[in-house]
Amino acid sequence: MSAALSRRAFGGLVGTSAATAAMGTSAATAAPATGTAAPHAPEERPFRAGTGRRSRRPNILFILGDDLGWADLSSFGSDRIRTPHLDALAREGVRFTQAYAGSATCSPTRFSLYTGRYPGRTRGGLAEPIADRSEGLEPGHPTLASLLRDAGYDTALIGKWHCGYLPDYSPTKSGWNSFFGNFGGALEYYSKLGLGGEYDLYEGDAEYKDLRYYTRVLTERAVDHLRGKGRSGGDAEGGGGREEPWLLNLNFTTPHWPWIAEGDEKDAARIAKRVAAGDSRALRHEDGGSLEKYAEMVEDLDRSVGEVLAALRASGQERDTLVFFASDNGGERWSYQWPLSGAKASLQEGGIRVPEIVRWPARLDGGQVSHVPHYSPDWTATLLELAGARPAPGHPLDGHSLAGYLLRGERAPERDLFWRVRGERALRRGDWKYYRGKDGTDHLYDLSADPRELADRAAAQPERLARLRAAWEKTDAGLLPYA
Repeated sequence: MSAALSRRAFGGLVGTSAATAAMGTSAATAAPATGTAAPHAPEERPFRAGTGRRSRRPNILFILGDDLGWADLSSFGSDRIRTPHLDALAREGVRFTQAYAGSATCSPTRFSLYTGRYPGRTRGGLAEPIADRSEGLEPGHPTLASLLRDAGYDTALIGKWHCGYLPDYSPTKSGWNSFFGNFGGALEYYSKLGLGGEYDLYEGDAEYKDLRYYTRVLTERAVDHLRGKGRSGGDAEGGGGREEPWLLNLNFTTPHWPWIAEGDEKDAARIAKRVAAGDSRALRHEDGGSLEKYAEMVEDLDRSVGEVLAALRASGQERDTLVFFASDNGGERWSYQWPLSGAKASLQEGGIRVPEIVRWPARLDGGQVSHVPHYSPDWTATLLELAGARPAPGHPLDGHSLAGYLLRGERAPERDLFWRVRGERALRRGDWKYYRGKDGTDHLYDLSADPRELADRAAAQPERLARLRAAWEKTDAGLLPYA
């Protein structure tokens, strides 16, 4: 799967050209040529952990885009969307080409991230996605936020929650000290009307009125939050005047439908009028959007991330902050996913493989690429380990920590990656993927040779297919059944 990892004495951040010379095919470039973002490398070169002074427990800035396709960033292969800020983040950190979401739609992926467990472990995780007030993330279930809070972290969530509605479910009931954002799966970017016609912008559990463009509102709130966390003194090790470490989940709705860019007030008003009149399909914007409008939204997301990263730098905390960026699932109507097949809501690669970037200047050299397969619950386990927190008794994690791989020269965890959605199933073991679609037919793919999932090897390798199917069914037997 991957070569054993080791720490290399490069010291601090490494420039792209130096990394390329030292690391061969494992070094990142700022923007690969169209379609050349490598889907797989059979064996990685040694991974590099930074060799500077050890840092304190990291602050964590965890940024999610919404329905962003695997190749929608120029650093992942897009030739029509320019994302200079995220490309720079990739140059300064690690670009992951084999990163997966925990599920194929919004809320179950968020359940997998917040709990570190399969969505099917919890009743709310069976909704794909949550669309009403009947289910949500139970306040008594341990979360990344509650476990980090108990370990001394300040916790905040800004943006999309989509793990249940008031009065029963809320980030402030599940471990986040503060919340500003929307509860539902989608909203019109100006009016803030949700799928049911409800107003959906809150501070804590109270409505907050702001009719400006939503991406701008979230960006400003995140910038203000980071300014409030600025270091008031101390040295480069993060001591002195530093307060407690912090977690900020920053969940944009961009580029989720409706495809409204900043300045599109006329189209936004037309959609909001339909929503208010009870048109349950209006937000889906089935009569609108375009490749150009989608590119405009993704580029605005990139600018917004750039503003947030600039605020982090100005706060004096950049070195000691682990920044994570990914999408919550695969792309949708206007996304670019080449060479992957499928899209959001499917367990084909295009529905679950996502762009992912991680930067931590204190501990990770820049200019690196990882081809190790992993998914959302692994980051829950990783962040808990880095923060010195433990999983809660009675709630074992399904994710595996990547901390040893990233920082201690250890081999990456070798295990199965499991997914389940209504009518589909998938399991990845090494290069091989078992997939059953809604037609009930079992398929087997070698992703190292066939990331597009077109060369079905099921008939040629029935024994391998049987082993992977049995492994999927064993895991599935331990999960809650669909109603």
